Amino acid sequence: MGSATRVALGEAKARLTSLGSQVDLATGEELFAAGRIIGDSSHLLSALSDPGVDAPAKVALVKQLFGPNYGSVTVDLLSGIASSRWSTHRDLLAGIEEIGIRAVAGSGASSAAIDSELFEFARAVTSDADLELALGSKLGSTEQKRALVERLLGGRASAPTTAIVRQLVTQPRGRRIGELLRYASSIVADQSGSAVATVTAAAPLAAAQIDRLQSTLAAKYGRTVQINQVIDPAVVGGVRIQLGDDVIDGSVATRINDLRLQLAG
Repeated sequence: MGSATRVALGEAKARLTSLGSQVDLATGEELFAAGRIIGDSSHLLSALSDPGVDAPAKVALVKQLFGPNYGSVTVDLLSGIASSRWSTHRDLLAGIEEIGIRAVAGSGASSAAIDSELFEFARAVTSDADLELALGSKLGSTEQKRALVERLLGGRASAPTTAIVRQLVTQPRGRRIGELLRYASSIVADQSGSAVATVTAAAPLAAAQIDRLQSTLAAKYGRTVQINQVIDPAVVGGVRIQLGDDVIDGSVATRINDLRLQLAG
């Protein structure tokens, strides 16, 4: 992420926070829709991401295009995003999507519930090659993918989770579905001031073990940590923990493999 994008994203998040309860699920869904419209038009994307175009002109363009049909809060957020300087045009689209996810995450269901639903959906998708292909293939139409999401999540997941997944499969921008869901989960957690750790173990951890692990990770990272468990008998014993880019691997399988490498050397 370039320095310009970091600044622009920080400004957008601050603006979102300042709007407080004015932001709702509809705001997030409108941001998603606006991002898709902008992403589908190379001319519009270029105009809004061009550092040579002054901010007032970009704001005027946003209001002209989205003002008549979108809520004032959405237009306010889009105007701020467009008037900021982004390192690349892809970063502009990513910024709109991230603010949309943050808006949706704060609109009703708890972040823990949304994260849990995203995690379970990710597990279902990655364990079914046909389903993963149907959602991730470039050959499938957007309408088919959205309809599939509705069939899979309709009535089973919260409205915020469904809205986020619909956006991810509609505008993947070259990303795999598993990567997309992990990315969304991390944003949802960050919006609530927490983080998500994926813990892989040979058997389910007891409640007391999860509590101790959460306390340890919270002390290490300075924020509340939500635990997603993955059961994999191949780890033999111990656990493997991934939180963002950090990996703590204390599994027996890894220690055995390390020992084999030492003996072979």
